[in-house]
Amino acid sequence: MKDYFTNRRKARFKVNLLKFAPENPPMPETLRNIAILAHADAGKTSITEQMLLLGGVIKKAGNVDSGSAFTDFLPVEKERGISVRSAQVTFTWKGIQINLIDTPGHVDFSADVERTLRAVDGAILVISAVEGVQAHTEALYRALENACIPVIIFINKIDRVGADIERVLNEIRKELKVLPFIMQNCQDEGEAQVMISRLWSKEKTDDELLERLVASREDMMNAYFEGSLPDFEVLDQQLRNLVHCKQMVPLFLGSAKYEIGLETLMDAVISYLPPPKGSVSNPLSALVYGIEHDRIMGKIALVRVLEGSISTREVLKNVRTSEEAKVTQIRKVLPGKHEEMGMVEAGNIAGLCGLSNVKIGDYLGSEPRNLPAEVRIQQPLFVVQIKAVNDKEYPMLAAALQELSEEDPTLEFDWHRDEAELQLKMMGWIQMEVMEKILLDRFSIAARFENPTVIYKETPSSIAEGFVRYWMPKPCWAILKFLVEPGERGSGVIYSSSIGVNDVLQKYQNEVERTIPEALKQGIKGWEVTDIKITLIEGEDHEMHSRPGDFVIATPMGIMDGLVNTGTTLLEPMIRFRIQATEDLLGAITSDITRMRGSFESPEMDNGRFILHGLLPVSTSLITR
Repeated sequence: MKDYFTNRRKARFKVNLLKFAPENPPMPETLRNIAILAHADAGKTSITEQMLLLGGVIKKAGNVDSGSAFTDFLPVEKERGISVRSAQVTFTWKGIQINLIDTPGHVDFSADVERTLRAVDGAILVISAVEGVQAHTEALYRALENACIPVIIFINKIDRVGADIERVLNEIRKELKVLPFIMQNCQDEGEAQVMISRLWSKEKTDDELLERLVASREDMMNAYFEGSLPDFEVLDQQLRNLVHCKQMVPLFLGSAKYEIGLETLMDAVISYLPPPKGSVSNPLSALVYGIEHDRIMGKIALVRVLEGSISTREVLKNVRTSEEAKVTQIRKVLPGKHEEMGMVEAGNIAGLCGLSNVKIGDYLGSEPRNLPAEVRIQQPLFVVQIKAVNDKEYPMLAAALQELSEEDPTLEFDWHRDEAELQLKMMGWIQMEVMEKILLDRFSIAARFENPTVIYKETPSSIAEGFVRYWMPKPCWAILKFLVEPGERGSGVIYSSSIGVNDVLQKYQNEVERTIPEALKQGIKGWEVTDIKITLIEGEDHEMHSRPGDFVIATPMGIMDGLVNTGTTLLEPMIRFRIQATEDLLGAITSDITRMRGSFESPEMDNGRFILHGLLPVSTSLITR
């Protein structure tokens, strides 16, 4: 395609500017909801600090390493110099309000990023010019793809020794499978005096970028071949359209340390990332994407208003529970503090007080027609038991863990009261260390985390039926027969019903379907069951004796009977890794991987370094403290 364009360009002697109508004329835009994501230490929080400085929120940019960053407000963040919880900031740039959520970069806190992605319309993915595309960078980009979120890539640290932009671009193309729209180039990379020049502007349009863009639209391409071209505003609008529909990823360069390229990046946010959809005049629909707790106001629901508006003292309906509750206060969410708002409208983000029974993932008002996509970046790998150093603080510790699990449901707090055991599911050692510090700083509880146990899962070993007849003692009646089959690896739980409402009323079948996830939490070997296909093939209710609760009780009994008949196979959690190092370390690294029962592909050698991809069992990679 490029050669074809080049040949046609050589035959062109004159370019005429045509007035093309934009395919999608820009709408009034006053708001952006975006997230900034990166692998740890790529400089994402430093970029956020510079944006706040340029936006007039702070007078001096903070420093991550010294613990003075505006968005790192928790004591553990200031102490360790890392972000462990998302922080929302709001600033104005050229008349546009930007709600920016600074997300944690370490893989152990991926659950926080997952929740954040349901509240935003666009994202900045930061990549270090020195370290390049790292393992978690790829996981983050895949999550953005799955959530259909438009992305701008920003290559940071172009001033650092070892910066290699061409290598990073090749990694983006190879590892992320992205052909970026490169908006800038630079001179003297790896030096403090590095300079950036634009490749896409009203004054200059790079030929290769121009060819890529006109190829996306037939009328532009035909005009281009005929020696004519639309003006830059129309070309730029087409680029904006392509970014919005995930067909183009603009790429910018800069250095947060030396404030290089940050104003251009902020211009790109308001130019290329989409504004929120939704209308104030529509019925209310709001998503609860996060939970915080305040010492005075109690639980605070972080919501993204999708449609309509919310006012203080308004009574809201929770779609999940059908309960109603009054909003006692609406707050603008800021790192470590809040400002009161009288109202929050469609497209905006706020914290609501007074909704005591709300959970993450709940919808308020009504369920939206187009649900924000749920994404999973990582799953907890370990279950760990937590004990209070002072036995008298055991009830306080249980209450604290319950509160923390409301803020992060992936912790799946489990309280075994008979054995007085408190358990959480966690990603790794760093998360455990951070949790210990949070319990001490926030709740004044000294806690001890025992050595973790790897989480396995079960899947059916064969095909069989499961049967239950729950009809004693009367009055009760629920008869069910399930066909239980192993599913494809990674398919999760697939349920269907092949019976009609004459066999089992639809309201009872709904209870069966709702109960199945709970029924699969523990299989015959004690682990959660996954990669399973369940079909309800026979059933019977009773006109007088059946109640919805009968089917809630009967469903786990029938499923367990089916699992006993199929038998189950343990699934071992595996880590996919990507290692970069110098050639002299290749032998030692591959030897360690083999010793840990890992597997790897042939290494890719490049200029004295190698890249190694492979799989490793979690159990053999576990190192105790």
